[in-house]
Amino acid sequence: MHYTKLGHSGLNVSRVCLGSMTWGRQNTQQDADEQLNYALAQGVNFIDTAEMYAVPPTPETYGKTEAIIGDWLSRHSDKRKDVVIATKVAGNGLAWVRDGGDITKESVISAVDGSLQRLQSDHIDLYQIHWPNRTSPHFGKQWPGMVDLQQIDKSAQRAQMHAILEGLDACVRAGKIRHCGLSNETPWGLNQYLDLAKQYSLPAMVSMQNEFSLVHAKDWPYLLEQCHHEDIAYLPWSPLAGGMLSGKYLGGARPQGSRWTIAQRNGLFRDTHLAQEAVAKYQAIAKEHNMTAAQLALAWCNQVQGVTSTIIGATTVAQLEENIAAFDIQLEDEALAQIDSVLKAYPAPF
Repeated sequence: MHYTKLGHSGLNVSRVCLGSMTWGRQNTQQDADEQLNYALAQGVNFIDTAEMYAVPPTPETYGKTEAIIGDWLSRHSDKRKDVVIATKVAGNGLAWVRDGGDITKESVISAVDGSLQRLQSDHIDLYQIHWPNRTSPHFGKQWPGMVDLQQIDKSAQRAQMHAILEGLDACVRAGKIRHCGLSNETPWGLNQYLDLAKQYSLPAMVSMQNEFSLVHAKDWPYLLEQCHHEDIAYLPWSPLAGGMLSGKYLGGARPQGSRWTIAQRNGLFRDTHLAQEAVAKYQAIAKEHNMTAAQLALAWCNQVQGVTSTIIGATTVAQLEENIAAFDIQLEDEALAQIDSVLKAYPAPF
């Protein structure tokens, strides 16, 4: 396993980050135990979760994933010092989470306490803002005209960010969290947080967790360039595009128990004709180079300049074994050239 710095935090994290959002919905405590034990045995030391999980989010599954990790930690307390645990405060729009309201200073502080209780830990290594209070170009809203920039009150948003940083600062000072990060943010949002942190001596963000894959590479190069130069860790989520890049959904297939057989909060917006075409071409390249389609997608993500640690998820240990093995694959020049050809032909298939 290879390791790298988590931005300017000083923490060393594995290039593989174990995602957990299926735990509590598709996976049981026993499943999670098996995945955690296997991942740690392979050298993975980075675990990502969120108060909102399991996914798809529901009132019944809220907090279940953190509780599952907490259960494991309660039985492996000697491992706590060896793992970097990242979690997130949910944003607005979920009626069962703080009445669907915006993230505030007060909600950050209360959410941290809730996560600590569920995780059965006295601290969180990386605490992230799951999504902004404002409508942002994520979750299928990246197309021109889908976000009304003129409706965003810049001063009000900046004031909210300042208050959020004050809440994070209170938790850092109390020893409840070590470092702070963002998720589903933009270059403008990151700039505001960094500027406010510097102006008011508040915690500076150390990471950015955004969707990034062979079929959703919109953060390259502008956000990744900024993260690199500002020493911000870039953490891709959904590097398999919700499992699509594994090829298992080609031709309308829906394997039993798979994520796409479960109703999704935002629908199956990734499942487009162009995305299906792109995945079929990537699958053919993978076959030619003697790897699975999932391994091709993960190995590609791992070699992108600016990527710090890639968040992978699995519902079985067999999938986890396949995915972790991808990070030992060095893509040959021929394979990279073939991938580039498909990426240029299908730069934004959904």
